[in-house]
Amino acid sequence: MAQASARFIPGLVEESRGGAAFTTGVLPSQRIRALIGNEIVPDTPLEADQIQPSSIDLRLGDEAWRVRSSFLPGPKATVEDKLREIGMHRVDLSEGSVLERGCVYIAPLQEALRLGGGAVGIANPRSSTGRLDIFTRVIADYATEFDRVPKGYKGRLYAEVSPRTFSVVVRKGSKLCQLRLRRGSPVFGEATLKRLHERHRLTDALEGVEPFRENSMAFTLDLHGEGEGSLVGYRAKQHTGVIDVDRKGALDPEDFWDPIFARRGAGLILDPNDFHILATRERVRVPPDHAAEMVAYDTLVGEFRVHYAGFFDPGFGWSPNDDAGSRGVLEVRSHEVPFLLEHGQIMGRLCYERLTDTPDALYGSDLGSHYQGQGLALSKHFRR
Repeated sequence: MAQASARFIPGLVEESRGGAAFTTGVLPSQRIRALIGNEIVPDTPLEADQIQPSSIDLRLGDEAWRVRSSFLPGPKATVEDKLREIGMHRVDLSEGSVLERGCVYIAPLQEALRLGGGAVGIANPRSSTGRLDIFTRVIADYATEFDRVPKGYKGRLYAEVSPRTFSVVVRKGSKLCQLRLRRGSPVFGEATLKRLHERHRLTDALEGVEPFRENSMAFTLDLHGEGEGSLVGYRAKQHTGVIDVDRKGALDPEDFWDPIFARRGAGLILDPNDFHILATRERVRVPPDHAAEMVAYDTLVGEFRVHYAGFFDPGFGWSPNDDAGSRGVLEVRSHEVPFLLEHGQIMGRLCYERLTDTPDALYGSDLGSHYQGQGLALSKHFRR
């Protein structure tokens, strides 16, 4: 049964005064649902599973445009203006089409926005999108940043889609990215994060590492697994078949991935042409009244990108009865030069943010979430 209020979830501390909702923070599922038809305007009725605990999945429309390069429209142009300049050809998505690896496509999304009430939008790829190495970003008209929708925005959204490792089949209604809405800028500094960690044990203790910095916690790499010879990751094969993003459990992992096994005293060298699925050493917990986001690229820890899909929903790895948590899965690609990774190395940071209310359904058993309680795991497209 979905939990309707924070006070009904054992072990959760109600922080708002008198049980009232906060006026600032990330909007939970029930508040997103209340915006449908007003601030969120879909072309077609929403699907039953589109609204997540702290985000809404965005659906591709019935066409995409192959373009010469990625772009931002800038403050004086719409996305359609730029498509007229650098668009190459139209791709019909109504019955499904292949998007080729190494190419860049722009697709209108079915969900338009009419933002009010001080809300801003923050977008990210879905978990399954990132685990297929599909580089996906949301673009708004007149945007100067990817994956950001400013206050008061009124207009259509677009997805930039660039498969990096596998060619993929997508169609109208395919869900590659997701959107969070935030009101205001709630103060969430290091002291607040430490208090939250003391109450809920957000992650395992990091040996020899100071985990806290502002509103984020460090996470590190597991290359030891369960001992020498155990599975610690996957490296994508370079020449494979096509993946249909809407088919679950249909593919044999051996056709697309080479396993990586733990070796005593050995690290892992990232080649710039290779894509890896790895895992954190720590288990992560996100309390029901908070959300988290993984920083995708931090030059302070190395020239590599981690985790294309950065949203961690309320309830990820969380249980009122224990503090086991779920390991974070990392989608790792080096930049420009080979880079050596070693066990226990800091890979990035996880940023926490308060919600205005506790969602009416949590990540995990409430939603039948595919990755809850996960260890190292490929996307849901592959047979277990």
